[in-house]
Amino acid sequence: MIRVTAYGFFRSTWATRASIPRQNTERYPVKSINSGTGDCGAKEQMATLPLKPSRGGFLRPFGCGIFIRDFLLGTSPGGSAQIDPLVGAPQAEMFREYKIALLRATAMDRAIKAEEKAARREKRYIDPDRITKLANRYLAGMPYKAHGCLFHSFGGYFSTIQKLRWVEFTGREEPSAFQDHYPPGPPRKYFRLTKAGREASDEDWANPRRALYGKK
Repeated sequence: MIRVTAYGFFRSTWATRASIPRQNTERYPVKSINSGTGDCGAKEQMATLPLKPSRGGFLRPFGCGIFIRDFLLGTSPGGSAQIDPLVGAPQAEMFREYKIALLRATAMDRAIKAEEKAARREKRYIDPDRITKLANRYLAGMPYKAHGCLFHSFGGYFSTIQKLRWVEFTGREEPSAFQDHYPPGPPRKYFRLTKAGREASDEDWANPRRALYGKK
């Protein structure tokens, strides 16, 4: 009768594994996305897909702060509706125009890239009419919530601009859609730029939180 202790069993097992020559791991590419040790003895690397660029974050054709300033100035940024700077606009209208302008700019950028690629492949000149048709097709298939922020985030962003006193309430109010279901709810209030908002730099409008709280 042979008695094998736990120490002797693990010791003999380790000696057996150590005696087996290591295989060439270059011939066995890693296919698993989990981290750990594969069958061939080489440590596998977890495959990661970055959710945003390593530098600069997500790129957009224009920032939210710059759009709000230009929209309240009445310059119709991104093809948005033109308003009277003295009358101003409610937050809901600014948010809606900002989202639609982002969708429009994104669709146009995709259409230009697609037409450039097709023109190189077919060895012809770029056709502006095709770009317009592609942009309209892309725009029609884009979900409204696919680009930009949510209205809750937009409200927090706009409150920062209010704290900086770059916008002011004009005194004009009108019933909101929310009041149709809840009469005590808040109405639509119109805001316009102040003198401080007109004189603020592009750098400050690009990052209102940094303008309010400073660099951290």
